[in-house]
Amino acid sequence: MNKADLVAEVAKVVSSKKMAEEAVTTVFDTITKSLKKGQPVTLVGFGTYSVSKRKARMGRNPQTGKEIKIPAKKVPKFSPGKALKDAVK
Repeated sequence: MNKADLVAEVAKVVSSKKMAEEAVTTVFDTITKSLKKGQPVTLVGFGTYSVSKRKARMGRNPQTGKEIKIPAKKVPKFSPGKALKDAVK
């Protein structure tokens, strides 16, 4: 399923496809803004979005075999909730 498919599913419940697209976009934007601020987003029964920190490390260029330094960075992380885990089983 991609974003267009998700919008189509939401459009079945709301009155128009335009409203559905705005709703889906707003949800994604709100999650993104919270993560940028470093705040986790918890959707009870679905899961939690959070920001995880990766340490700097040494890696290897696969073409040359030369060692390179990979800098530290923040990455988004999703932890599924119990209800989602049970639904997928």
